[in-house]
Amino acid sequence: MAEKRDYYEVLGVSKTATKDEIKKAYRKLSKKYHPDINKEADAEEKFKEISDAYEVLSDDQKRAAYDQYGHAATDGGFGGGGFGGGGYQSYGGGGFEDIFEQFFGGGGGGFGGFGGSSRTANPNAPQQGDDLQYNMDLEFEEAIFGTSETISYRREVDCNVCEGSGAEPGTAVHTCATCSGTGVEKVYQQTPLGRVVSQTVCHTCNGKGKTFDQACHHCHGAGRETETHKVKVNVPAGVEDGQSMRLNGQGNEGKNKGPAGHLYVVFRVKRSEVFERNGAEIKYELPINFAQAALGDEVEVPTVHGKVNMKVPAGTQTGTSFRLKGKGAPKLNGNTNGDQTVTVRVVTPKHLNDEQKASLRAFARASNAEVSEEDKGFFDKLKDAFS
Repeated sequence: MAEKRDYYEVLGVSKTATKDEIKKAYRKLSKKYHPDINKEADAEEKFKEISDAYEVLSDDQKRAAYDQYGHAATDGGFGGGGFGGGGYQSYGGGGFEDIFEQFFGGGGGGFGGFGGSSRTANPNAPQQGDDLQYNMDLEFEEAIFGTSETISYRREVDCNVCEGSGAEPGTAVHTCATCSGTGVEKVYQQTPLGRVVSQTVCHTCNGKGKTFDQACHHCHGAGRETETHKVKVNVPAGVEDGQSMRLNGQGNEGKNKGPAGHLYVVFRVKRSEVFERNGAEIKYELPINFAQAALGDEVEVPTVHGKVNMKVPAGTQTGTSFRLKGKGAPKLNGNTNGDQTVTVRVVTPKHLNDEQKASLRAFARASNAEVSEEDKGFFDKLKDAFS
């Protein structure tokens, strides 16, 4: 028989390795060499070697004996067959359990030669209810300044007739004979790796641990029903489209006296016909005419906080922006407001009456007369020469 390798060497850890380091190394190697994954000829032998090493090093008592006596402590040299005989059926506190958790994440489903399901949580233990989502529509101004609204939605609760038992009130309820009230049953399966014992929800009582002679007339034995639930939502000032808030305990009721889930309220904010918003900044486009841009003016500008007066300096060009401090949206969870940006757009009239045309022609003549010789271009001077 080939000489056994040192267990620390098998797992690739030092003799001072912690339990977590040993467990981490085992998980990595067991996944790499598991026969259902690794098809190399020696994969099964390496997998067994890794499992044997982990069985010893993961147990404080076995590890202490191994550190003192080596493999003699595990080969039956101390009577009683060592620490449990080794082999695939004996993995101490972490073998198959850890592999199932690694492959299945603690849930059901089969994998290769394992078949069946992995560890099943106790269905009679308190379970938190599922989370729910509610989409709440808001007007543009409601999102800016906040609002309060009572919403209603459907959620799952224990049946109010049977109080979640599933049995018709007054009828006999029995402990499930299949699972002895645990809600789970063991499934034994022989595999090339040995006999695997797994747990699954009891097929007789569906995990309740109890059976009854007559199902509840209201919930038909499910023990659950849906109800319309109302809750007041206080929307904070400054929320934006797509943001959400969590209302603790307003989701589905828990099972077996477990806590309720949460309700996530997602805000859908309508667009404004006047303003654009970027976070706490409000944007507004101000149309002015040619005279206002050239001569300057004091104009009235709408903001989310009401109308304010703003001065437009003489000679303002189209596209010029002005900032109104503190006239934007409130900053979420803050005590200040953003600003409002006002961008000027000079509007060119499409239709002019005779008086307006005459005034613009007079302006054009006056503008040409005011051009100095230095400001004239080459073609302007050439034109004057021929004239």
